[in-house]
Amino acid sequence: MNYKKILQAIISFFLFTVITFIFPSSPMADEKEKIVKHEAGFYYTIKKGDTLWDISEQFFDSPWQWPELWKENKQIPNPHRIYPGERIRLYHRDGIERIIQKPKAIEEEALPVKASVEIKEEAYYYYPSIDNIGFIRKKPVIPSGSIFKVKDDKWLISKGDFVYIKQIDKADPLDLGNRYTAYRTLMPTEDKKLNASVGKQYYLTGIVEITKREPGFALAKVAQSFRSIHVNDYLIPYSKRSKKITLTESKEGLEGKIIATEEHRSIIGDTTIAFIDKGDKDGVKSGQFYSIYYQETELSDSATKKEVPFTDVDLGTLIVLHTEKTTSTVLITKSNKSIYPGVRIRTPR
Repeated sequence: MNYKKILQAIISFFLFTVITFIFPSSPMADEKEKIVKHEAGFYYTIKKGDTLWDISEQFFDSPWQWPELWKENKQIPNPHRIYPGERIRLYHRDGIERIIQKPKAIEEEALPVKASVEIKEEAYYYYPSIDNIGFIRKKPVIPSGSIFKVKDDKWLISKGDFVYIKQIDKADPLDLGNRYTAYRTLMPTEDKKLNASVGKQYYLTGIVEITKREPGFALAKVAQSFRSIHVNDYLIPYSKRSKKITLTESKEGLEGKIIATEEHRSIIGDTTIAFIDKGDKDGVKSGQFYSIYYQETELSDSATKKEVPFTDVDLGTLIVLHTEKTTSTVLITKSNKSIYPGVRIRTPR
């Protein structure tokens, strides 16, 4: 896989989303001890033998950039003392060319102080709003229940409100303490070229927790509201997703297209959530990057109507956040030009 342009795509997203992330304050510290605000994006977990000198050489092609790396990670008080398990943020610099998936061998004399405990390295993309994103699925979801009323008859349902739940799936008793994701379905998404449905969109609105069970209904408290929750929204069992999207190799030779955006916008830009027409059965996995491109053609022979493709034009980059059997939910990490539903995607070159 060619990682050129991908790190730049990752880092470009840094400037758009600021999140709260936890860093250990010492080799043995609990992750909750220190909270530092950092931008979302690409992180590296320090392993035994690492130094800022070596990491700078790995990711920026020059060991002499280590002071800049230290400057961007203010949680490190001494650049000569870094510890296994500490997470550092890799940031944008002109000339960044690649992401190193596996660490190179470390020379002992690079810096005087080395980390001393073995721990496995991580390279991942951090996306804090992972629970909010919906999906497109062909096989219908069986809801556990639906919201039929809101306590105090409020117009807007949000965090802290109480809602009444009607049971739908007899196999799910809506037990006390169970959490559910609220959702509603949008119109089936059509593939205009094939004139066929690619599945139904599931639009997630929030998370509720059962607080009381009565014959015929349950009472639930809204724990989170991603969007406006409505009466008649359905519920499915909540499944926690990891905010750390582990980076992995893209599927070789993959060709596909963007179906639509989650909010059904006609123009797509940086940080937009969208859906593509490839999924598990195509070898697509979360943490993979794909290029977004456009290719014009021209008629070479007006009689035969044969078209000759022009050189591809790169429009941007996306990362896969969630996969279904035939579709995936993605985040646009970089857009060089206007992107629109129907535009092509492919394995990075």
